[in-house]
Amino acid sequence: MRLVLPRSTAWPRPSGGANEPLEVERPREKREAPMNATHHAPTSKPSLYERITSRIVTSLENGVPPWIQPWTSPHGAGPVSRPLRHNGTPYAGINVLALWCAAAERGFAAPYWMTFRQATEFGAHVRKGETGSLVVYARSITVDEDRVDEDPDTERQLRFLKGYTVFNVEQIEGLPDHYHATCRAEPVHPEARIARVERFMTATGATIRYGGARAYYAPAADFVQLPPFDAFRDREAFYATLLHEATHWTSHKSRLARELGKRFGDEAYAAEELIAELGASFLCADLGVTLEPRADHAEYLAIWLKVLRADNRAIFTAASHAQRAAEYLHGLDAASAAS
Repeated sequence: MRLVLPRSTAWPRPSGGANEPLEVERPREKREAPMNATHHAPTSKPSLYERITSRIVTSLENGVPPWIQPWTSPHGAGPVSRPLRHNGTPYAGINVLALWCAAAERGFAAPYWMTFRQATEFGAHVRKGETGSLVVYARSITVDEDRVDEDPDTERQLRFLKGYTVFNVEQIEGLPDHYHATCRAEPVHPEARIARVERFMTATGATIRYGGARAYYAPAADFVQLPPFDAFRDREAFYATLLHEATHWTSHKSRLARELGKRFGDEAYAAEELIAELGASFLCADLGVTLEPRADHAEYLAIWLKVLRADNRAIFTAASHAQRAAEYLHGLDAASAAS
């Protein structure tokens, strides 16, 4: 779509910058499903940013970040998982947080989600009275700016969010059995290292040093520092911390060159910690590691709430950066496996 705008027309720009995607996903179907299984006339609603940010703020106010899952699911998709589309494709970015939030609020154990139409294509149906959950995707239009004192052929892309509704498979009757399959929990041995995560981290080529009582990433010297493996409560805590610091590691100027000062000002450090937490949660879900609250959560919780309350796009920006960090690390892993 192309629009021609006069110079005086004011269009809001994404807060994260012109080159920063609001959401990494694309829609899987053209029509949006109703927000309820029963049709309702459209009403005035808060923006998509406000609706999703509000739910995440509520979760944080209750002291439970939506990216923390202190239990394991008995579903056949695995004890830890990102939310999945009907075809098993994982959701990404802000939609991971939105659906984790919805699942926690409503007690869903199954990670699968689908639209009203997709359910009917299976010959299934959403139970009467069930309400769906919001997911979003980014769209863009090309704008020709008619400027008197500049090049009249100037074009730019405007990005904006669209939303549609999905239902958890626990809200749907008549689906194939595998959507409701359960798995047998395996015993966890805290002293055992997870070979998959070890291979994943080795593929990054990151310099990791062990010793002391602190976990951190040193950007100037470009290394990750961790206490010894035996100092951690269990293997889950060790690998979750390692993946947190690996997300910080991607911020280096030779990698993703993540600079947050202009976007977040004085809260840039806390924003980077939020990105690392989200990145670790995505990676833990991908690699089958249970993410538990860190000791410094309370320290950052108030700052995160302050940032999110003041800017309803901040969590979208943080989730976008976290998604890029996870994809970057997965890319290194894939390249290593192919070599």
